[in-house]
Amino acid sequence: MSKEPVAVVGIGQTAHVAARRDVSLAGLVREAARRALDDAALDWRDIDAVVIGKAPDFFEGVMMPELFLADALGAVGKPLLRVHTAGSVGGSTALVAANLVAARVHRTVLTLAFEKQSESNAMWGLSLPIPFQQPLLAGAGGFFAPHVRAYMRRSKAPDTIGSLVAYKDRRNALKNPYAHLHEADLTLEKVQSSPMLWDPIRYSETCPSSDGACAMVLTDRTGAARSPHPPAWLHGGAMRSEPTLFAGKDFVSPRAGRDCAADVYRQAGITDPRREIDAVEMYVPFSWYEPMWLENLGFAAEGEGWKLTESGVTALDGDLPVNPSGGVLSTNPIGASGMLRFAEAALQVRGRAGDHQIDGARRALGHAYGGGAQFFSMWLVGADRPE
Repeated sequence: MSKEPVAVVGIGQTAHVAARRDVSLAGLVREAARRALDDAALDWRDIDAVVIGKAPDFFEGVMMPELFLADALGAVGKPLLRVHTAGSVGGSTALVAANLVAARVHRTVLTLAFEKQSESNAMWGLSLPIPFQQPLLAGAGGFFAPHVRAYMRRSKAPDTIGSLVAYKDRRNALKNPYAHLHEADLTLEKVQSSPMLWDPIRYSETCPSSDGACAMVLTDRTGAARSPHPPAWLHGGAMRSEPTLFAGKDFVSPRAGRDCAADVYRQAGITDPRREIDAVEMYVPFSWYEPMWLENLGFAAEGEGWKLTESGVTALDGDLPVNPSGGVLSTNPIGASGMLRFAEAALQVRGRAGDHQIDGARRALGHAYGGGAQFFSMWLVGADRPE
């Protein structure tokens, strides 16, 4: 039996800020869910199941929050499933929901991911004590900085590339009313002179800590036909994982990421991603990961990713725009960051991305990774229903 085509018919996100003190956790997730339902012109009674995801519970100190959030999400009496794959969880949560529709288990599913980082300290949460890790790190940046340096040595990239990415994404965020950081006075020189946190990663080349949530409504062909707005159709989706540490692991271009992208392209019939994909929402929490992931995802040959960034290919007006929304560098509610990439890709092909819309976008890739570059989730969505 063939799979049921899956359509994204509703997308909602909250305002993202350092601290949403005006709402509780339940209020935060309900805000995103309500906006997604309104976009789809549906109500709670139209939802058959809910799939929820977030980053590790110790980030907020609330264990199994899905249990008390069921009421806020209209999930009373409905199946509710929690997904967790570290920072990639927003993407994998959306894929689990999509698979429920594709397998005809449910017809219409609401999927949601969130984080309220202001109620904890994620950096210290990521800094595990001895003997669980060497006493050399502070937060995720301390873990990933050596891999960035390895990429710089391998590719011979100039040390200006990271600042170019950060400046681009923060400028894109000015066109996104939901983005956390709106730095209208930011200049390239300010990025390049910001404090060094983890060599070679500077302060302005890192993601913020955000409170926020993102939700989507996924449905089948019948549901898509009733949608008041054009849907985004799922053309391919995949998850892959590998251990954080093992002999021979390529931290610069993890095998799991390459395999995940290849599977998505195979499903979608993509043979030349550089030419056939119109926009990319890529998980870039530290700016150097744009050129690294351009290579990992097959948009550039090994050692060539930084040249796409330097030449302006990935700019909003380039021929492969990366993170038109401002990306993770501008908005980072960790549990929702991956779903935001998926949702923003869907907004592009629906023609509903507002001021950061890419003209003529027909196919877009949403990408997320998490843990020690060990979990990967991706989907490719299009304006046309797949055959």
